[in-house]
Amino acid sequence: MSFDPRTLSDFLDLPFDDVIDVRSPSEFAEDHLPGAVNLPVLDDAERARVGTIYVQDSKFRARKIGAALVAENAARHLKTYLADKPGGYRLLVYCWRGGQRSGAFATILKQVGWPVEVLAGGYRSYRRLVVETTHTAPMPAPVVILEGNTGTAKTDVLNRAAQLGVQIIDLERAANHRGSLFGAQSTEQPSQKTFEARVGLAIAGLDPSRPVVVESESNKIGARSIPPSLWAAMRQAPRIRLEAPLAARARYLTRAYRDIVENKPLLIEVIHRLRPYQPGEVIEEWLKLAEAGQFEQLATDLMARHYDGRYAKHRARMKVKVVETIGLSDFEDADLDRAARFVADLIGRLAETHQCPNTSFEGAI
Repeated sequence: MSFDPRTLSDFLDLPFDDVIDVRSPSEFAEDHLPGAVNLPVLDDAERARVGTIYVQDSKFRARKIGAALVAENAARHLKTYLADKPGGYRLLVYCWRGGQRSGAFATILKQVGWPVEVLAGGYRSYRRLVVETTHTAPMPAPVVILEGNTGTAKTDVLNRAAQLGVQIIDLERAANHRGSLFGAQSTEQPSQKTFEARVGLAIAGLDPSRPVVVESESNKIGARSIPPSLWAAMRQAPRIRLEAPLAARARYLTRAYRDIVENKPLLIEVIHRLRPYQPGEVIEEWLKLAEAGQFEQLATDLMARHYDGRYAKHRARMKVKVVETIGLSDFEDADLDRAARFVADLIGRLAETHQCPNTSFEGAI
């Protein structure tokens, strides 16, 4: 029996107790279905060995060796990960094309007595739906951008608005990056394919009748590119702007980027990365501030002399349309909650108009 999804939304609430990816660890690491567990029937070295024999020696011999390896690995998985699974345990199994690897493993699992389905077309069918959603199809819901200079708590306000019921896509969480040279997280970014899949699944879960709010970004977040469908909508989207005094922003950044502030070698390394964009004497000033622990002054200087100007040029190129501005003062919880409520009320008024095209936003508020 096969599971044959037609849209990416079919992957949002899969009716299985487990999703098992039987591809090699390197294939799994690049991208996989949400929530999948990797139980490879051939590891990377085994897959390479069987493939070499298939091409250079004998297809029959390759299949025989491959079958033996699959049986050995399947036995190991039955004795370990699958050992305590009950009789009614429902599984979805997939490989690259939905062919021999997943079919062989599914056959063994069915003999045990478990209800097992194989993903029709394998990972390739899932990836095709991701690409259709993020590269080809237009955004299903109107996009609104939450923008503001560095240090205006965009991500914080965005997520507080989500708690109030606003529909959002958190691109920085999907990319595991905060969007600037100082934005790298302690763990690596996902692959481009995984990033696109995360964005695609978020798009697939949208209510088309309601706007979706996205934080302002350049077309790349760290090393990951925003998928074309969303980027095209973001370029045309109306914007809600957050504004705050420079000193308040500096205090907020020092708190929000505490992981960078408390890691002086990393902070100094990131400052050095700004050399292509700033004169050497400016870089030296920033390095002295970092060494002296004057982090608020460093944040103030970085924004005033680097980031604010770059944001202004980006806005000029994009010809952005700001429809509302929200002023922030101290970035305490009450201040951030007030901004989030303002966003939620504004988006709610737009949703009530039932005017989905982004161009109608101004007339709806």
